[in-house]
Amino acid sequence: MNLSSWFRRSVSRNSKNHKNPPDQPQPHHQEQEEFLGITQQLIDHVKSFTLETFKNFPIQDDGDIEAQTSYNVRKDLSDWQERHAVLVLSKVKELSQLRFKLCPRHLKEEKFWRIYFMLVNSYVAEYELHAIQRAKLQSIAMKDEKTSDTCAYEVEMAERNQADSVAPSTP
Repeated sequence: MNLSSWFRRSVSRNSKNHKNPPDQPQPHHQEQEEFLGITQQLIDHVKSFTLETFKNFPIQDDGDIEAQTSYNVRKDLSDWQERHAVLVLSKVKELSQLRFKLCPRHLKEEKFWRIYFMLVNSYVAEYELHAIQRAKLQSIAMKDEKTSDTCAYEVEMAERNQADSVAPSTP
């Protein structure tokens, strides 16, 4: 499965999951938008993009370097970037239309997203950094939790072994 088909499925799934009327506030949805850096300023900036913005962007081709996972799915974007891309495509139809016109005729999918994230870097960098920090903190918390669980089991086993060795043996 290639990156473009993954995005199509994700956007389709995302739009099916949000069947609530648009006039009702969706706190979880707004929280996710904030976490992924989808702000009104970003939306306004993205709406200003044109075909020429992407076609004339000064970026060097890295050849056909392909980062792949075990299922041969392109993995050029971080998890946060993938989630951001899916959400921004569903929120900003102009970007979705630009991507449709540009990929794959003028640009490869991964080049489109590399250019996009360079163009919006000043708008989303702090959100991506916050997400990375949050993931690291969660990882540390998980390690600490596993360590404390292991310590509790080790203490319990040591106490049990000590009790077994102190207990009088019956002949």
